[in-house]
Amino acid sequence: MKLCIVTAIVAKGNGQGRVNYEVTWEALRRGHHVTLIASSIAPDLHQHPHIRWIPITVNHLSSALLKEMAFAYQSAHWIKQNRVEFDLIKVNGAITSVSSDINAVHFMHHAWLKSKFHPARSSQKLYGFYHWVYAKLNAHWEKQALHKTKIIIAVSEKVKQEIIEMGIPEESIQVILNGADIDEFHPEYTDRQLLGLPNDVSLALFAGDTRTARKNLDTVLNALVQVPNLHLIVAAGVENSPYPELAKRLKIDQRVHFIGYRRDIHKLMQAVDLFVFPSRYEACTLVLLEAMASGLPVVTAKTTGGCEIVTAECGIVLPDPDDANHLAQVLIELESNTEKLRQMGRAARKVAEQYSWQRQARAYIDCFEHKAATNQLICDTEKV
Repeated sequence: MKLCIVTAIVAKGNGQGRVNYEVTWEALRRGHHVTLIASSIAPDLHQHPHIRWIPITVNHLSSALLKEMAFAYQSAHWIKQNRVEFDLIKVNGAITSVSSDINAVHFMHHAWLKSKFHPARSSQKLYGFYHWVYAKLNAHWEKQALHKTKIIIAVSEKVKQEIIEMGIPEESIQVILNGADIDEFHPEYTDRQLLGLPNDVSLALFAGDTRTARKNLDTVLNALVQVPNLHLIVAAGVENSPYPELAKRLKIDQRVHFIGYRRDIHKLMQAVDLFVFPSRYEACTLVLLEAMASGLPVVTAKTTGGCEIVTAECGIVLPDPDDANHLAQVLIELESNTEKLRQMGRAARKVAEQYSWQRQARAYIDCFEHKAATNQLICDTEKV
């Protein structure tokens, strides 16, 4: 099979990029040839003899919107000239303006735009206006892209329902959740002092963008006021973030540790007691799966894509991400029960093992091969 993948990044360290990285390697293992239309790819892929990279240069542009528009135009121009070469074209969302065989959807702009916490509603300044324009255009383009593809892969049940709401037939949608690196993320004792974390206290971890309200750190901080024995590690950059000041106003700044962006997130997960991530909108977050793979009980919300795999044995799914009182009750119950935390952590690891990157990548390529075979059968029938 000659496969073409159109996406911005193909590399580890990026959610969508990691999916495409693993899918590419699985395709190579099965003997397929892969063309990557991307702005950047991992060095090990660049050196592979069965990989052709078509670089799309957009980093010189000043905004995400301009970069995405330029990428869509340049990639579409190349595909139109070379489409006959491929058995299958796989894209992500509205990454390009031409039709595709497979579209894997990692984020739904039209759904996020409806949220009262979208920057377009929370900020009346130029920042809010830019994000309104950005979301509106992307919502329009993603609708066009999803109506021009043959098979849609949604990264969670949440995303699947959002696509159905757009008028796409359910039978054309397949759900394949994101995966976790269960070798890198695994339960293991880690010395807190070596990581700069406080000892002899109960520790919860939050990891996510703290510049906007989407990840919902404000509710976590308000809940923490009612949980006096719990400390919170916030692994994220705090530039332009309102939350260090909020922690001070709530008088919990001695228990909230803003440690900045960290590359050793897997070690942090091994050193804490639970993971808290009640995001207000998430398609399918990698960090939730990584926490479970690390053997951590997780507290999330139904608005977080991927929460469907969180069972009562391994975590808590909040019905309302903004209910700080309910979150506080959950944290109090967990923090005070060490044995329950351990049991839930073991159960979380078992669930995560079912979603290794290798297994998820195999599901993608199985889908691709079936679609390519169907295309070939149709082609042969038409010739007859």
